[in-house]
Amino acid sequence: MVKPFNQIKPNSEDMTLSQTLTQLKSNLTQIIYKMENENTEQKILNAANEVFQEKGLYGARMQEIADKAGINKALLHYYYRSKEKLFETVFRAAVTLMAPKIRNIISSEEHLFDKIRRFTDEYISFLSNHAFLPAFVINELNKNPKLIQDVFLLEIGDSFQKLRDDVQILANKGEIKPVEVEHVLVNMISMSLFPIIAKPLLKTMFDKSEVDYQQFLNERKKLVADLIIESIKVN
Repeated sequence: MVKPFNQIKPNSEDMTLSQTLTQLKSNLTQIIYKMENENTEQKILNAANEVFQEKGLYGARMQEIADKAGINKALLHYYYRSKEKLFETVFRAAVTLMAPKIRNIISSEEHLFDKIRRFTDEYISFLSNHAFLPAFVINELNKNPKLIQDVFLLEIGDSFQKLRDDVQILANKGEIKPVEVEHVLVNMISMSLFPIIAKPLLKTMFDKSEVDYQQFLNERKKLVADLIIESIKVN
């Protein structure tokens, strides 16, 4: 006797196959959702980086970032509640990008002079592509110093001790003048940093186009290193 269709019960193999297909469908849906989320967030970060680069923290507008990312403002606020939180994320990402380079240069076994040359080259190049960072760092050092301290300590740690050791060893050998490593490091940072911070003023003062100013920055990569090295080298 043939049973009605609604009375037919699936066997265990059918149940197992059905459950497997359901699980696979669920997993696929989760993967697609995750990929879409990651793609949306990356679009936001890319757009924010461009807008912050051009206008800085206070000149940027969330609507402009949303437009550039191709999303609505409500979705942008879903991911980042405030402009400050978004900027902090972009800042941390940029520091995370640069910090390993600085750490690798400083902790390498290269001669001190080669480290100085590599540092100025990498640092000026990086700041040229992330011009919004210096002003943010200076502002946050006054308002929220713990953020800056935490980020830099996490990413760079105590790698500057290697630079201190290099300076001491070369001074003992008579290759460089006795000098505190802090002075060397401050010169490396400040002489690279100032033309980025003062770009609007210097461009006007020197009557340089954007192309000319980029060339000026490229020339400083070698010039700054030469000046620092000559100031400490024993002739």
